[in-house]
Amino acid sequence: MKELLSRALNLAQLRGAQYADMRIVENRTQSLAVKNGVVDSLNFSDTIGFGVRVLVDGVWGFASSQNLTPDEVDRVTGLALKIAQASALVSGEKVQLGPAVSSQGVYSTPIAIDPFSVTLEEKLAILLAADGEMAKVQGVRARRSNMAFICEHKWFANTEGAFIEQTIYETGGGLVATAVGNGEVQTRSYPAAFGRQQQTAGWEVMQKWDLPGNAQRIASESVALLTADACPAGLTTTLILGGDQLALQIHESCGHPTELDRVFGSEAAYAGTSFLTTEKLDNFRYGSNIVNLTADSVRPLGLGTFGWDDEGVPATSSPLVKEGLFVGYLMSRETASQLGRTSNACMRASGWNRIPIVRMVNVSLEPGDWKLEDLIASTDDGVYMETNRSWSIDDKRYNFQFGTEMGYEIKNGKLGRMLRNCTYTGITPEFWNSCDAICNADHWVMWGTPNCGKGQPSQVAHTGHGAAPARFRNVKVGVLK
Repeated sequence: MKELLSRALNLAQLRGAQYADMRIVENRTQSLAVKNGVVDSLNFSDTIGFGVRVLVDGVWGFASSQNLTPDEVDRVTGLALKIAQASALVSGEKVQLGPAVSSQGVYSTPIAIDPFSVTLEEKLAILLAADGEMAKVQGVRARRSNMAFICEHKWFANTEGAFIEQTIYETGGGLVATAVGNGEVQTRSYPAAFGRQQQTAGWEVMQKWDLPGNAQRIASESVALLTADACPAGLTTTLILGGDQLALQIHESCGHPTELDRVFGSEAAYAGTSFLTTEKLDNFRYGSNIVNLTADSVRPLGLGTFGWDDEGVPATSSPLVKEGLFVGYLMSRETASQLGRTSNACMRASGWNRIPIVRMVNVSLEPGDWKLEDLIASTDDGVYMETNRSWSIDDKRYNFQFGTEMGYEIKNGKLGRMLRNCTYTGITPEFWNSCDAICNADHWVMWGTPNCGKGQPSQVAHTGHGAAPARFRNVKVGVLK
């Protein structure tokens, strides 16, 4: 691998590149699912390929291939150079990368049990057992259980002296129970929305989640929702969000608007821009004083946790919002240099055939001081909601609406009647400024979002969001139509 990396970089420099890097990515995946008592899918894949990125006259060129031979490395490197040279004919701002990156080392996700060492029979036995538990609940129409495992082995080198190797493991899985009746279709998921929690870890987290042990509970909740009262419509009240729902709220209204490429407009065609324009940096009140948001690639279990990003920048932790003040962006080397800053390791590609772009790492809300039971007890009137069902947010990440699978009325400091088809709406800075309580570290979980789309051609990234339940005042709630 090192010989192929050196070959590409040497050729790029000989032909006039001011900078070049190369990634070789080997990806192994396994996924399996059971639906209504039957094995519904078994998928296995192994891919390997490489991508070469060059900078010529301040303009990028990129090319890739799955054929790892010296001749193909030469061809692809030459193609990347031609693309950069052709692109340089179009006038535009020249790329500046800032300080050199010369990282060296090896990283591997800490795991206790390699998920690929566990037999297929054992995995299917757990899924079938969970399915059997859901089947015991009368009224459940559809049952689905799943697991997914990833091992990504990457090599990276650049013309500034970097050479790194890293292996990232991911384990995911979950359950979905769907009940039909009373003119309603209701779904409950576990451990997270859409039947999938995913973390950088080994088989040990699948054991911790205990799918069979939670299957009957979530099935019973899906049936109970069929006859639950609808969420009050058009009511402005106090809202407490469970950690899993808050994770998606963070993703959509905190993670995406802090991506600096969106702010500069280079992402406008696919997913919009951002209301967090650069004049707001260090002087915009994003949230209340207790709101602290962090971008990091170092915390255990996060889908944004690694040794180095795909520019070779070491994993780090940096504040995005500090005591409610907006203080930072998710940045690449190129975008950071435009602000006179250095990258905080947010440049990632979804595979060997994609150029790296600015992506979320782990964007998390830091824990507060409350116990959940005390938070509910101190709330006279409100609604508790958990587990995402739907979401909508504008292209600047400013106005939003979220729907959840389940809710409960809060009356006189106690959870009351179950509520179905719950929604809430808001404006991002107003919503976060209304946050007056956050639960403590005992309730804080690193949630995984393995399906974040961005870029053209499209890339799907895996991001992490640490969150604990939190309370928001004067939020408008309603009913999902």
